[in-house]
Amino acid sequence: MTLMFPILLGLLLAGIALLIFFKIKGKNIPTAIIILLGFMTICFTGIYAFLQKTEDYNAYKRLQWQPLNPAQIAPLVDQGYTVFVDIYADWCLPCRSNKANVTRRETIVNALEADNIVLMKGNWTEPNPMIESYVGKNGGMGTPFNKVYGPSHPQGILLPVELTMNAVFQSLEAAK
Repeated sequence: MTLMFPILLGLLLAGIALLIFFKIKGKNIPTAIIILLGFMTICFTGIYAFLQKTEDYNAYKRLQWQPLNPAQIAPLVDQGYTVFVDIYADWCLPCRSNKANVTRRETIVNALEADNIVLMKGNWTEPNPMIESYVGKNGGMGTPFNKVYGPSHPQGILLPVELTMNAVFQSLEAAK
C-alpha cells in the first residue's frame, strides 16, 4: 500500500497537468473536470494520511493499573516512586476525552511505563465513599480527577480537569 499511494498520486497529478496542458493548447476540456480531479487528489491524500498508522492506539493496554489506595501513596513516594492517580467514571464525558486525547496516547503511555511510576485508578461510576473522601481531601470537585505525587511533590500536583499531554509530562517531570 505504501508504494501504491505515490504511484496513484503521481498518476492523478500527471493527469491533471496533462488536462491543463491540453486546455491551454485549445482543446475543449471542461474546467469542472480538472477541478474535480484536483478535489479527488486532495481527498485521496487526506484519506491516505488518516489511514497511515503513525501511533499505536492500543499502547494503553500495556499499562498496569492498581486500584486506588490512598494509604499506599505516601509510602511509595517515600521509596522514590512517582504515583499517577486517575479517578474517572464511565458516564463522565471529560474522562473519556482525557483517555482518548491524552492518557491512551502512545507517547504518554511510554512515559507512564517507566519503572519508577506507579499507576492508581479509581472508578467512581458508582458511589464510593473512599474515592469521594480522597477526591474531597485533595481539592477535587468530581471526575475527572488526576494527581501526580513524587519525591519532589509529596503532596501531589493536581492536574487540570481537561488534561493535556504537556500537563502530564510537566507534572511527571516536576514530581520526580
